[in-house]
Amino acid sequence: MAEFFGVLGDPNRWRILSALALREMRVGELAAAVAMSESAVSHQLRILRATRLVSYRKRGRNVLYCLKDDHVFNLYREASEHLDEPMEE
Repeated sequence: MAEFFGVLGDPNRWRILSALALREMRVGELAAAVAMSESAVSHQLRILRATRLVSYRKRGRNVLYCLKDDHVFNLYREASEHLDEPMEE
């Protein structure tokens, strides 16, 4: 579990997950959305796929990436909502 949450601790990976929480995207679209190079996004996607946070499907010559399943989306949503809560004093 520590390794899993360690993967989520990287800001670039979190930005990629945030973009994919909105819709599935090709690497080029993701790179533009998160202001990273396509090779850097591809590297991060390999890590996210290895930890089963992201999956992909081929549509013709295009490869579309998305969040792996509802568990990942719910984890993303819950973490985002938690961080948006006002801090207690």
